[in-house]
Amino acid sequence: MERIETDYFVTGTGALAMAFVDTLLSESPDARVVMVDRHHRPGGHWNDAYPHVRLHLSAAWYGVPSLELSDGSYELTGFNKGMPRLATGAEVLAYFELVMKQRFLASGRVQWSPKCDHFASEGNTHRFRSLLSGAEHEVHVRRKWVNGTLSNTEVPSTHPPKYSVADGVRCIPCNDLAKVARPYSCYTVVGAGKTGMDACIWLIENGVPYERIRWIVPRDPWMMDRAILLPGQMGWRRYFESCEVQFDAIRDASDVSDMFLRLEAGGVLMRIDPAVEPTVYRCALVSRGELAQLRKIGEIVRLGRLQAIEPSRIVLERGEFDADPDTLYIDCSASAVPYSLWPKLPVFQDGTINLLFLRWCRPVFSGSVAAWVEAHVENQQEQNAMCVPVRPPEKPIDFLRMLAPTLDNYTRWEQNPEMSAWLKACRLNDATAVLKGVEVDASGQELLNAVEAKGLALSASQRIAQLLAVSEKA
Repeated sequence: MERIETDYFVTGTGALAMAFVDTLLSESPDARVVMVDRHHRPGGHWNDAYPHVRLHLSAAWYGVPSLELSDGSYELTGFNKGMPRLATGAEVLAYFELVMKQRFLASGRVQWSPKCDHFASEGNTHRFRSLLSGAEHEVHVRRKWVNGTLSNTEVPSTHPPKYSVADGVRCIPCNDLAKVARPYSCYTVVGAGKTGMDACIWLIENGVPYERIRWIVPRDPWMMDRAILLPGQMGWRRYFESCEVQFDAIRDASDVSDMFLRLEAGGVLMRIDPAVEPTVYRCALVSRGELAQLRKIGEIVRLGRLQAIEPSRIVLERGEFDADPDTLYIDCSASAVPYSLWPKLPVFQDGTINLLFLRWCRPVFSGSVAAWVEAHVENQQEQNAMCVPVRPPEKPIDFLRMLAPTLDNYTRWEQNPEMSAWLKACRLNDATAVLKGVEVDASGQELLNAVEAKGLALSASQRIAQLLAVSEKA
């Protein structure tokens, strides 16, 4: 058995872990790292995602701090025309592989073992095994084990449907859409998350008539308008104006439902049907061009979760209806980052770093922040005070439950002069990415000052806590 000595042992090479290690290499010049993953290349769930997947937000916010993912180009056609080009899944995987080989391995400070299972731990000693050769390795860790697997990301190709499918019924994961080789009378998409939306858009883009698409929407989601998250000269003003809208909505709302109506009126959030109040919020990003297409779908079924697909009928929580005989069912029901499985752990424990979200809807930035804190703050209590976990959302109320610790974290970060300076330079930080290459005039500076003041006032006034209390009493 091979024995390895290292400073940090990292389980997982998903985006969160990659951002952590990239920052650690910059901020801890003497640190040595061993990384293992069950996949054959870095990128985590991107290895299992459907072929037509694309990064849902601008690449300016994604990847690792040391290397830009965006090429600065714009969509010239399609439903996102005029917006920054959305990176494909293949591009994201190629990017992380480049980071691993040209940044991590080339540094001489990182050892990477793909296709390996971390199967045992005892104190500072960990063991992993090759899934191909069966060879085992023992790692002695001088500093900490970094757990990069806690997101438990679910995608349809790795998690089968939670409903029953009768023999003879054609039901495929979203990954297999590109392999379909004959036309069907009806295409039924199961799931209203971003995967389900992507499946519907893919069908439309590939010529399937709207009337032949059925969309099973168990719960309607609130979606964020992608146009408010555009970096650079094109989008910076809209971004900060949307921040103003959010702070004003929270300040003035009588309850959470009222807050969401104000966010919708201010152009921050959208929904599929203006007559249906959403009951889900999961950070989904959609352009108004895509939303317009989704609204044209021939049939949207709102009868709760799917229970069973039988040859002649479809059974849901709140009803059933006849099944079309020549139907292709596309399963998009996996939970992405499942709310129910999110661990209740601190980021820093004795000998362990748990990579959790530290800012709402920005996982890779969270990994980078955790590495900076590890490199510059010694006291564990102080580390955890600066890194309060932000649980991923499920319900609309979680919009506030995420924002409260996010604002608290930012307040503590800004109180540390070194970290404040680092944040201003980190390309994964929202404000840094948005303002890159921007010349801010006097009116723009007034906007920035107003947003900053409202953010601080909001955090201090405990308005979020008041709205949460009102919601719990209702």
